[in-house]
Amino acid sequence: MLFERGIRDTPVDELLRRAGVSTATLYTHFGSKDALVAEALRVRLADWKAVWDQHVVAADNDLDRLLAVFDALASYRNDRRHPSRWCAFLAAATELADAADEISDVLAGDTALLADRLLHLSRPLAGQHAQDLADEVLVAYSGALAGFLRGSPRSPIGTGRRLAHAAAQAHGRD
Repeated sequence: MLFERGIRDTPVDELLRRAGVSTATLYTHFGSKDALVAEALRVRLADWKAVWDQHVVAADNDLDRLLAVFDALASYRNDRRHPSRWCAFLAAATELADAADEISDVLAGDTALLADRLLHLSRPLAGQHAQDLADEVLVAYSGALAGFLRGSPRSPIGTGRRLAHAAAQAHGRD
């Protein structure tokens, strides 16, 4: 609910009602709405990483391991436990530009996971140009997420995957 409606637009009272807990319970366990948001993002990041891990492990070759970020995104979006029009992390970063440290830390963790893993997965394909490839795949991935929000292209994940595949080919290996 936080990430579909907006973090600031979702009143604490509504969160409490939907969760079936008291105000005292919220503040005992989390201390604040920001701490609750940070925990929701931490759980979401762990879930996302686990889905991505599964797709990387299942991939047959270096190219498929790199492109697994798109397969993981498709799986993650199809899982009803993660309803959202686009990306909770981008939504939080946009809405909470001056976020508390605990939220900023989780957002930085998501960015680091993407950047570090894409760089690692790009190395076997692009060698000394791995950073360029990782950056290009990250832009294709981010564009796919934005495509969901815009409602265009028709298949944001497929389009992002094709762009990332073309970037990998442009760096010399398939």
